[in-house]
Amino acid sequence: MLKLNHVSKTFYPGTSDARVALNDVTLHVRKGDFISIIGANGAGKSTLFNAICGSFFVDAGSVLLDGADVTMTPEHQRAKSIGRLFQDPMRGSAPGMSIEENLVLAAGQGGWMSAAGKKEKQAFRDRLALLNMGLEDRMKQPVGLLSGGQRQALTLLMATLSMPKILLLDEHTAELDPGTAEKVLDLTTKIVEENGLTCLMITHNMQSALDLGNRTIMMDQGRIVFDTTGDERASLTVEDLLEKFREASGKKLDNDRMLLA
Repeated sequence: MLKLNHVSKTFYPGTSDARVALNDVTLHVRKGDFISIIGANGAGKSTLFNAICGSFFVDAGSVLLDGADVTMTPEHQRAKSIGRLFQDPMRGSAPGMSIEENLVLAAGQGGWMSAAGKKEKQAFRDRLALLNMGLEDRMKQPVGLLSGGQRQALTLLMATLSMPKILLLDEHTAELDPGTAEKVLDLTTKIVEENGLTCLMITHNMQSALDLGNRTIMMDQGRIVFDTTGDERASLTVEDLLEKFREASGKKLDNDRMLLA
Protein backbone atom coordinates (compact mmCIF):
# COMPACT_ATOMS: atom_id res chain seq x y z
CA MET A 1 0.00 0.00 0.00
CA LEU A 2 2.44 2.68 1.26
CA LYS A 3 6.16 2.00 1.57
CA LEU A 4 8.89 4.30 2.79
CA ASN A 5 12.27 2.69 2.27
CA HIS A 6 15.30 4.17 4.10
CA VAL A 7 13.97 7.73 3.84
CA SER A 8 16.17 10.55 5.16
CA LYS A 9 15.84 14.32 5.17
CA THR A 10 18.16 17.02 6.51
CA PHE A 11 17.13 20.66 6.48
CA TYR A 12 19.78 23.38 6.01
CA PRO A 13 22.56 20.87 5.25
CA GLY A 14 26.12 22.13 5.47
CA THR A 15 25.20 24.99 7.81
CA SER A 16 25.28 25.52 11.55
CA ASP A 17 21.48 25.20 11.48
CA ALA A 18 21.53 21.73 9.89
CA ARG A 19 18.80 19.52 11.33
CA VAL A 20 18.21 15.86 10.66
CA ALA A 21 14.42 15.58 10.40
CA LEU A 22 14.13 11.99 9.16
CA ASN A 23 16.84 9.44 9.76
CA ASP A 24 16.72 6.26 7.62
CA VAL A 25 12.98 5.71 8.12
CA THR A 26 11.51 2.49 6.77
CA LEU A 27 7.74 2.08 7.14
CA HIS A 28 5.45 -0.35 5.35
CA VAL A 29 1.74 0.37 5.67
CA ARG A 30 -0.77 -2.31 4.71
CA LYS A 31 -4.11 -1.53 3.09
CA GLY A 32 -6.67 -0.94 5.83
CA ASP A 33 -4.10 -0.15 8.53
CA PHE A 34 -5.07 2.50 11.07
CA ILE A 35 -1.78 3.57 12.62
CA SER A 36 -1.45 5.87 15.63
CA ILE A 37 1.85 7.77 15.73
CA ILE A 38 3.22 9.31 18.90
CA GLY A 39 6.40 11.15 19.86
CA ALA A 40 7.66 14.34 21.49
CA ASN A 41 7.86 17.66 19.68
CA GLY A 42 10.56 17.48 17.02
CA ALA A 43 10.41 13.69 16.80
CA GLY A 44 9.68 13.84 13.06
CA LYS A 45 5.97 13.00 13.00
CA SER A 46 4.73 15.87 10.85
CA THR A 47 7.90 15.70 8.77
CA LEU A 48 7.06 12.07 8.04
CA PHE A 49 3.65 13.20 6.76
CA ASN A 50 5.30 15.90 4.63
CA ALA A 51 7.57 13.27 3.08
CA ILE A 52 4.53 11.12 2.25
CA CYS A 53 2.64 14.10 0.78
CA GLY A 54 5.60 15.40 -1.20
CA SER A 55 5.86 18.74 0.62
CA PHE A 56 9.59 18.31 -0.02
CA PHE A 57 11.72 15.78 -1.84
CA VAL A 58 13.65 13.43 0.44
CA ASP A 59 17.46 13.34 0.40
CA ALA A 60 17.63 9.56 0.28
CA GLY A 61 15.31 6.57 0.07
CA SER A 62 12.04 6.06 -1.75
CA VAL A 63 8.29 6.56 -1.29
CA LEU A 64 5.94 4.10 -2.99
CA LEU A 65 2.15 4.32 -3.11
CA ASP A 66 0.28 1.27 -4.41
CA GLY A 67 3.50 0.02 -5.95
CA ALA A 68 4.18 3.25 -7.87
CA ASP A 69 7.34 5.20 -7.03
CA VAL A 70 6.18 8.72 -6.11
CA THR A 71 9.49 9.86 -4.57
CA MET A 72 9.87 12.66 -7.11
CA THR A 73 6.16 13.25 -7.73
CA PRO A 74 5.06 16.84 -6.86
CA GLU A 75 2.76 17.41 -3.91
CA HIS A 76 -0.24 18.56 -5.97
CA GLN A 77 -0.20 15.30 -7.92
CA ARG A 78 0.05 13.14 -4.80
CA ALA A 79 -2.87 15.09 -3.29
CA LYS A 80 -5.21 13.26 -5.67
CA SER A 81 -4.56 10.07 -3.69
CA ILE A 82 -3.83 11.47 -0.21
CA GLY A 83 -6.25 13.17 2.18
CA ARG A 84 -4.83 15.22 5.05
CA LEU A 85 -6.14 17.07 8.09
CA PHE A 86 -4.00 19.50 10.04
CA GLN A 87 -3.93 20.57 13.67
CA ASP A 88 -5.33 23.99 12.78
CA PRO A 89 -9.08 23.78 11.96
CA MET A 90 -8.64 26.85 9.75
CA ARG A 91 -6.57 24.90 7.26
CA GLY A 92 -8.01 22.54 4.67
CA SER A 93 -11.02 24.63 3.63
CA ALA A 94 -11.69 28.03 2.01
CA PRO A 95 -13.32 30.36 4.58
CA GLY A 96 -14.81 32.79 2.05
CA MET A 97 -16.56 30.03 0.12
CA SER A 98 -19.77 28.29 1.17
CA ILE A 99 -19.95 24.78 2.58
CA GLU A 100 -21.41 23.62 -0.72
CA GLU A 101 -18.64 25.26 -2.78
CA ASN A 102 -15.97 23.67 -0.58
CA LEU A 103 -17.57 20.27 -1.08
CA VAL A 104 -17.69 20.79 -4.85
CA LEU A 105 -13.94 21.46 -4.86
CA ALA A 106 -13.24 18.48 -2.60
CA ALA A 107 -15.26 16.21 -4.87
CA GLY A 108 -13.11 17.29 -7.83
CA GLN A 109 -16.12 18.50 -9.80
CA GLY A 110 -14.42 21.55 -11.25
CA GLY A 111 -12.97 24.93 -10.41
CA TRP A 112 -14.17 27.43 -7.86
CA MET A 113 -16.89 28.71 -10.20
CA SER A 114 -18.44 25.26 -10.61
CA ALA A 115 -21.85 24.55 -9.11
CA ALA A 116 -23.37 21.34 -7.85
CA GLY A 117 -26.41 19.87 -9.57
CA LYS A 118 -29.53 18.74 -7.74
CA LYS A 119 -28.25 15.17 -7.39
CA GLU A 120 -24.86 16.31 -6.06
CA LYS A 121 -26.47 18.73 -3.60
CA GLN A 122 -28.60 15.94 -2.15
CA ALA A 123 -25.55 13.70 -1.86
CA PHE A 124 -23.73 16.48 0.00
CA ARG A 125 -26.71 17.00 2.32
CA ASP A 126 -26.82 13.28 3.10
CA ARG A 127 -23.10 13.20 3.91
CA LEU A 128 -23.29 16.36 6.04
CA ALA A 129 -26.25 14.94 7.97
CA LEU A 130 -23.99 12.12 9.16
CA LEU A 131 -22.00 14.68 11.14
CA ASN A 132 -25.05 15.51 13.33
CA MET A 133 -24.08 19.18 13.37
CA GLY A 134 -26.91 20.66 11.29
CA LEU A 135 -24.54 21.67 8.51
CA GLU A 136 -26.82 20.15 5.87
CA ASP A 137 -29.15 23.11 6.48
CA ARG A 138 -26.34 25.67 6.19
CA MET A 139 -24.82 24.71 2.85
CA LYS A 140 -24.94 28.27 1.48
CA GLN A 141 -23.14 29.77 4.50
CA PRO A 142 -19.42 30.66 4.32
CA VAL A 143 -17.17 28.13 6.01
CA GLY A 144 -15.53 31.01 7.90
CA LEU A 145 -18.67 31.31 10.05
CA LEU A 146 -18.33 27.77 11.42
CA SER A 147 -16.85 26.90 14.80
CA GLY A 148 -13.49 25.15 14.95
CA GLY A 149 -15.11 21.77 15.60
CA GLN A 150 -17.64 22.19 12.79
CA ARG A 151 -14.91 23.25 10.40
CA GLN A 152 -12.67 20.32 11.32
CA ALA A 153 -15.55 17.88 10.91
CA LEU A 154 -16.30 19.41 7.50
CA THR A 155 -12.63 19.16 6.52
CA LEU A 156 -12.65 15.50 7.55
CA LEU A 157 -15.66 14.94 5.31
CA MET A 158 -13.96 16.82 2.45
CA ALA A 159 -10.74 14.83 2.82
CA THR A 160 -12.61 11.54 2.56
CA LEU A 161 -15.24 12.54 -0.01
CA SER A 162 -13.41 10.92 -2.91
CA MET A 163 -12.05 8.05 -0.80
CA PRO A 164 -8.28 8.71 -0.82
CA LYS A 165 -5.81 5.85 -0.92
CA ILE A 166 -4.44 7.08 2.38
CA LEU A 167 -5.70 9.52 5.04
CA LEU A 168 -3.21 11.49 7.17
CA LEU A 169 -4.45 13.06 10.41
CA ASP A 170 -1.93 15.46 11.94
CA GLU A 171 -3.18 15.96 15.53
CA HIS A 172 -6.48 17.04 14.01
CA THR A 173 -8.27 17.34 17.37
CA ALA A 174 -5.46 19.05 19.32
CA GLU A 175 -6.88 22.59 19.09
CA LEU A 176 -10.47 21.65 19.89
CA ASP A 177 -12.11 21.66 23.31
CA PRO A 178 -12.31 18.19 24.92
CA GLY A 179 -15.99 17.60 24.10
CA THR A 180 -15.66 18.66 20.48
CA ALA A 181 -12.40 16.75 20.12
CA GLU A 182 -14.10 13.56 21.29
CA LYS A 183 -16.94 14.08 18.81
CA VAL A 184 -14.55 14.65 15.88
CA LEU A 185 -12.50 11.63 16.94
CA ASP A 186 -15.64 9.47 17.02
CA LEU A 187 -16.52 10.72 13.53
CA THR A 188 -13.01 9.91 12.37
CA THR A 189 -13.17 6.36 13.65
CA LYS A 190 -16.61 5.86 12.10
CA ILE A 191 -15.60 7.18 8.66
CA VAL A 192 -12.32 5.25 8.61
CA GLU A 193 -13.90 1.95 9.70
CA GLU A 194 -17.02 2.16 7.54
CA ASN A 195 -15.02 2.94 4.41
CA GLY A 196 -12.04 0.69 5.13
CA LEU A 197 -9.64 3.62 4.76
CA THR A 198 -5.91 3.33 5.31
CA CYS A 199 -5.09 5.94 7.94
CA LEU A 200 -2.09 7.35 9.81
CA MET A 201 -2.93 9.55 12.79
CA ILE A 202 -0.53 11.64 14.85
CA THR A 203 -1.71 12.05 18.43
CA HIS A 204 -0.27 13.47 21.65
CA ASN A 205 -2.56 11.28 23.74
CA MET A 206 -0.75 8.07 24.66
CA GLN A 207 -3.91 6.23 25.68
CA SER A 208 -5.54 7.09 22.36
CA ALA A 209 -2.42 5.81 20.61
CA LEU A 210 -3.14 2.41 22.16
CA ASP A 211 -6.93 2.46 21.90
CA LEU A 212 -7.40 3.65 18.33
CA GLY A 213 -6.55 1.71 15.21
CA ASN A 214 -4.61 -1.52 14.92
CA ARG A 215 -1.00 -0.36 15.17
CA THR A 216 1.07 2.08 17.24
CA ILE A 217 4.36 3.72 16.25
CA MET A 218 6.66 5.85 18.42
CA MET A 219 9.15 8.29 16.88
CA ASP A 220 12.22 10.03 18.29
CA GLN A 221 14.78 12.25 16.57
CA GLY A 222 13.53 11.41 13.11
CA ARG A 223 13.51 7.65 13.67
CA ILE A 224 10.84 5.04 14.31
CA VAL A 225 11.93 3.57 17.64
CA PHE A 226 8.96 1.30 18.35
CA ASP A 227 6.28 -0.30 16.18
CA THR A 228 3.67 -2.62 17.67
CA THR A 229 0.47 -4.35 16.61
CA GLY A 230 -1.63 -7.41 17.42
CA ASP A 231 -1.54 -9.15 20.80
CA GLU A 232 1.55 -7.28 21.96
CA ARG A 233 -0.15 -3.93 21.42
CA ALA A 234 -3.42 -5.09 23.01
CA SER A 235 -1.61 -5.93 26.24
CA LEU A 236 0.29 -2.64 26.55
CA THR A 237 -0.49 0.12 29.05
CA VAL A 238 0.68 3.73 28.88
CA GLU A 239 3.36 2.85 31.43
CA ASP A 240 4.52 0.00 29.19
CA LEU A 241 4.70 2.40 26.27
CA LEU A 242 6.87 4.79 28.27
CA GLU A 243 9.20 1.93 29.17
CA LYS A 244 9.38 0.77 25.54
CA PHE A 245 10.36 4.30 24.57
CA ARG A 246 13.10 4.37 27.22
CA GLU A 247 14.46 1.02 26.08
CA ALA A 248 14.46 1.98 22.39
CA SER A 249 15.77 5.54 22.68
CA GLY A 250 17.97 5.24 25.77
CA LYS A 251 16.16 8.08 27.54
CA LYS A 252 12.93 8.89 29.32
CA LEU A 253 10.11 10.58 27.45
CA ASP A 254 10.11 14.18 28.64
CA ASN A 255 7.05 15.90 27.27
CA ASP A 256 4.44 17.34 29.60
CA ARG A 257 1.80 17.62 26.89
CA MET A 258 1.95 13.90 26.20
CA LEU A 259 2.31 12.76 29.79
CA LEU A 260 -0.61 14.86 31.01
CA ALA A 261 -2.97 14.14 28.09
